[in-house]
Amino acid sequence: MRDKVFLVIVKTSARGSADLEESAKEMKELAESAGGVVVGSVNANAQHPSPSHFIRKGKIEELVIEIANTGATVLIFNVDLSPAQARNLEDDCGVRVVDRTGLILDIFARRAVSSDGKLQVELAQLQYLLPRLVGQGVIMSRLGGGIGTRGPGEQKLEVDRRKIRGRIEHIQDQLEKLRTHRAQIRRGRRQKGLRQVAIVGYTNAGKSTLLNSLTGADAYVENRLFATLDPKTRIYDDGTGKPVLFTDTVGFIRDLPHGLVKAFHATLEEVLDADLILIVVDAASEYVVEHKYVVEKVLEELGASARKKLLVLNKTDLLGEAELARLRDQFPEGVLISAAQRRGLPDLIAAVQRELV
Repeated sequence: MRDKVFLVIVKTSARGSADLEESAKEMKELAESAGGVVVGSVNANAQHPSPSHFIRKGKIEELVIEIANTGATVLIFNVDLSPAQARNLEDDCGVRVVDRTGLILDIFARRAVSSDGKLQVELAQLQYLLPRLVGQGVIMSRLGGGIGTRGPGEQKLEVDRRKIRGRIEHIQDQLEKLRTHRAQIRRGRRQKGLRQVAIVGYTNAGKSTLLNSLTGADAYVENRLFATLDPKTRIYDDGTGKPVLFTDTVGFIRDLPHGLVKAFHATLEEVLDADLILIVVDAASEYVVEHKYVVEKVLEELGASARKKLLVLNKTDLLGEAELARLRDQFPEGVLISAAQRRGLPDLIAAVQRELV
């Protein structure tokens, strides 16, 4: 049974009208990626958020009516809520309330496949849930069924805070061992003279498709946000005796929760150690400029802003000649490709090899 999702798109002092429109579209995609069916949405103005509910009483009354009319089972906000705000909204609206970070964590929990990925997701979830445990009996009882409840498990969360902190420390120790192991692998690659190219980009920009097209890899591909979490490294060999390793990494998103960036640091260190970073953006998206900016901002947060970078404009098969000409003018440094149609790949490889000299 899929959750019926009602979206609450909040405009704050930090967001303009264009941001609000993009946020609404992105939240719909995120909700659907989490398995929900979006049955409606409403905009709310919160230039000065209420400490108790974030939004004001009149908008809450409107939400109660919308929930009754649409049969919504969960409210999803495009902002982060404090534990008290989420609790009060649940009490007043009578349905589960999930904020933006909670939704993204839920998607990550669904997507994690490897033991490494699951550990990193669990760490981010526990750090998010820890301040929300006190007085949240209702939320505790729901763990495991529905959007925002795909947590580490009821048994792990219904212990005291000391034990949860102990679990967090244990996971951090495991991730430190993971980081050390990955560092050893990278040193081994260096000793063999292998050069490393990290593929980064906004989620759903076609990174996994590009990896598959370049190397014949079998990375999972799906047209939805955060389809893959676990990095894949594959070798490209053109027969010149200078093979290159390409690594596909987790997708970025606007305001990627800091806890996720921190939790996935062991994985994202592949980016820090790369000889070249390919920034892949969806050229057919109306938000191509914003998405490029978001990726560069996350790279800066990771400490990778000084690394060599190459802009790759993907999905050009969805564009006409006039749009392609505009892209060339707007991004003269970019390489235009279609990973799905395998167009422009020789130009991309040539550009990569020039950068790696």
